[in-house]
Amino acid sequence: MAIERRGVLAAMGALLLAAKAPPPMTSAAAPLALVKPPRLRPGDTVGLIEPAGFTDDSFDLDTVRETILAMGLKPRLARHLTDRHGYLAGTDVDRAADVNAMFADKDVRAVFAVRGGWGCARILPLLDFATIRANPKLLIGFSDITALHLAFAARAGFTTIHGPNASSSWGKFSWDGFRAVAFDGAMPTFANPVGNEDRLVQRVGRIRTLHPGKARGRLLGGNLTVLAALMGTPWLPDFTGAILFIEDIAEAPYRIDRMLTQLALGGVLGKLAGVVFGQCVDCGASGPSYGGFTLSQVLQQHFGALGVPVFQGAQFGHVANQFSLPVGVKAEIDADLGTIRLLEPAVI
Repeated sequence: MAIERRGVLAAMGALLLAAKAPPPMTSAAAPLALVKPPRLRPGDTVGLIEPAGFTDDSFDLDTVRETILAMGLKPRLARHLTDRHGYLAGTDVDRAADVNAMFADKDVRAVFAVRGGWGCARILPLLDFATIRANPKLLIGFSDITALHLAFAARAGFTTIHGPNASSSWGKFSWDGFRAVAFDGAMPTFANPVGNEDRLVQRVGRIRTLHPGKARGRLLGGNLTVLAALMGTPWLPDFTGAILFIEDIAEAPYRIDRMLTQLALGGVLGKLAGVVFGQCVDCGASGPSYGGFTLSQVLQQHFGALGVPVFQGAQFGHVANQFSLPVGVKAEIDADLGTIRLLEPAVI
């Protein structure tokens, strides 16, 4: 009888746990009809947020403000911009509140992330997507900001820009590309700048075609590490027919292999129309006697068998000059030429 009672109590406990358990998470949100946020205009007010890592040098923030002013825009600092909580720019609640406030503020035309780091994924459950969705405006940034780009694509349904953070160097190449997309509503063809090396054959800025051809689809992606960390969560958009663009920094080839394996096992790679692998800074094999796979070999193993156009080396990622790629818009890639051509404007 004691054994039977224990069995009944165990069954009741399991039922109670099941009743309290949250609903199962889906790995990808159903695609939303794309909404275009308004373009930027000289004199517009833009918000500055730090949804991930902190900036504790006032000189750096002065430079950020001056950069925004040099764009012809007016910076508005988030309430908790200068906070610090461990390695984060304030608590999760406060960083999320800054994002929510900027999208609720009717005077703010766009929102720039000052920097990346780590922490955007922590605030996703705290974001007010009803308010964000009702106030489409450009979100600009890269690296850890990938978590926001992907969540916005899944939950908000409007274009964001994977491009330089507000604290980036903003050279002519970066500024011209961003201005064309965000201010002019242009549909540029992104191509690596022509090198000026004193060599018979250029080495900097080269692209490698892993599988030839052209492909069309909506641009989705960002930092590979952040994307892989969101697998199995409800914060990913549907990648069916998408052009995946990814980059990373300081990741050994075996870790790139592990993350791409995760994307393959999760069903993402098999859905793609094409792939662009950007810059992977400090991702090389280590040591002269290294006997493992190189980064290019890892990419070939994962992407070569997909049968879709793939190229490596596009100018985006943790580099001084980079493309401003609008997340969610339709584009065409040419894996032989190493180009990304927008097929629609990112803004209205």
